[in-house]
Order: sequence, then C-alpha cells, then structure tokens
Amino acid sequence: MAKTVVSSTNLNNRTGKLKNIKRNYELYAFLFPTLLYIFIFCYIPMYGVLMAFQDFNPSLGIASSPWVGMEHFIRFFRSPQFWNIISNTVGVSVYTLVISFPFPIILALMLNYLKYERFKKTAQMVTYAPHFISTVVMVGMLMIMLSPRSGIANNLLTSFGLNKIFFMAEPSWFKSIYVWSGVWQNTGWNSIIYLAALSAIDTSIHEAAIIDGADKLKRIWYIDLPSLIPTITILFIMNMGSVMNIGFEKVYLMQNSLNVSSSEVISTYVYKTGLINTQFSFSTAVGLFNSLINLVLLVTVNRIAKTLNNSSLW
Repeated sequence: MAKTVVSSTNLNNRTGKLKNIKRNYELYAFLFPTLLYIFIFCYIPMYGVLMAFQDFNPSLGIASSPWVGMEHFIRFFRSPQFWNIISNTVGVSVYTLVISFPFPIILALMLNYLKYERFKKTAQMVTYAPHFISTVVMVGMLMIMLSPRSGIANNLLTSFGLNKIFFMAEPSWFKSIYVWSGVWQNTGWNSIIYLAALSAIDTSIHEAAIIDGADKLKRIWYIDLPSLIPTITILFIMNMGSVMNIGFEKVYLMQNSLNVSSSEVISTYVYKTGLINTQFSFSTAVGLFNSLINLVLLVTVNRIAKTLNNSSLW
C-alpha cells in the first residue's frame, strides 16, 4: 500500500513538472542555448582531465596514452617551486578578497544616499567606466604611470624629495599593484548588484526610521546592512569558490624576470609548463589540483554559511 502511494505521488510530481514545462516552454527555449554552451565548452572538455593521470601523447590521444596514476601530482608536490607558487597564489587571492570585497558594498551604500540624481548618475558612470578597460590597456597604463623615468608616481616621489622606485621590478610591490589597480577597475561594476539589493528595500522602513530620529549611519547599520547580508553571503561564497583562480592575463602581462619570485602563480605556471614546454599531462595535473582546492573551499564555506544564517548556494 505504501509503495503504491509513493509511486502515485512520484507520478503526480512528474506530470506536474511536464505541465509546467509545456506552459512555460518559451522560457525553456531561451535557456536551451545557454545550457548547450555550458555543456559543449564546460562539460565535454572535462574528459581531458584524464590527461592528469596519463603520460599524454598527442599522436596516441587520450584514449590510448599510457596510464601513470598520481605521478604528475607527486612531481608537482616535490617541485622546488611548489611552495613559492602556492604561497604567491594564496597571497594574491586572499589579499584581493580582503581588500576588494568590502569596497563595492561601501560604494553602493554611498551612492544609495546621494540626493541629487544627476550627480548620482555621473558618479555611477565614472566608477563603472574603468571596468571596460581591457587588461592589456590597463597594464600598459600601470607601466606608464609607474615608470621610473617619467611615471606620475615617481614624479610625485621626487617632488617630495624621495628616491624613485622601479615598481614593476620590485617583487614586494607586485601584489599591491595588482590588487589596488583591480580595486580601482572593478569596484564600480561590482557595486551594481548591491545597489539592486538596496533598491528592493521598502522605503517605508527608512521613513519610519527617520521619524524615530535615526541618522544615516544607524539606518545603514540596522536597515541596509541586514538586508544586504544574503547578497553578501552568496557573493562571498562564489568568491571563495574561485579564490585560487587568479586572472592569468593581468598577472602574465605584469610579470617579468625581476618580479617573477612573487608573481609566479598557478595559472602562469600551468601556461608555461603546458603550452610553452608542452608538458600537457603535468600542467593538467596542476590545474586539476587547483580546481580541487577551489571545490573544497566552495563546499566548506557554503556549509558554514548555511549553518550560520541559512544563506547558501544550495
């Protein structure tokens, strides 16, 4: 009897889902190209992960290349560059997360309290604009501004009687230049989602708080920030899930033989070993190791967030 009830319930659920799909088939039709794109360019290439456990030979292909197990992972762990690469990757990632994550929230709160609409739109446009600068142009601007000969930064230093600094050649300056230039470029764009969340707050709550004598700081603390917590949590989880994925293009363009000790990260190391030195299996193993760390961080932070405030990705 119980099995009959369960089977009938499952049948009703399936029927309801099919009716829902038929009723909203236009929405599913719009979704199909995106799903197809993800399947072709994200899921099918996952077959290539097998190379991490093989001595891959292009002439033999993935199916026929000899199996070597964990050999490439062990080689990477025993590499003299292992700890330097990991420390650089983690250092840049954590530095970026700690510094760049709060700024879009602060900017969104500031823009939300601007009274003059024209000035607000101008401020939004000015802060969004750097996001559309290409990475190559961005690094070129950094090289010009930080040039030891004619750069603005060094001209300011000499005007105050200080010595010039070759910023792009100093390993100690690499992380700060990378992170703070990213803050300038992406803060405005990243604040959009927080502005959208703030616009969803009922204005009557703010009106009641103003009547009760609450100033802007108290309204931010007791109304805006609690309303932003779910959005902040989701974005923080997503950022933690990609904490080891540092933008390859910018790091590689900023990298040179003088600052490589602090700029060599997993993404640049994979590029050099995989494409330049044609060590396909080894570079695949390094990339897979990087992805596994991101997966563990994503699952862990999601579990913690779900336990603390019931906001999570799943």
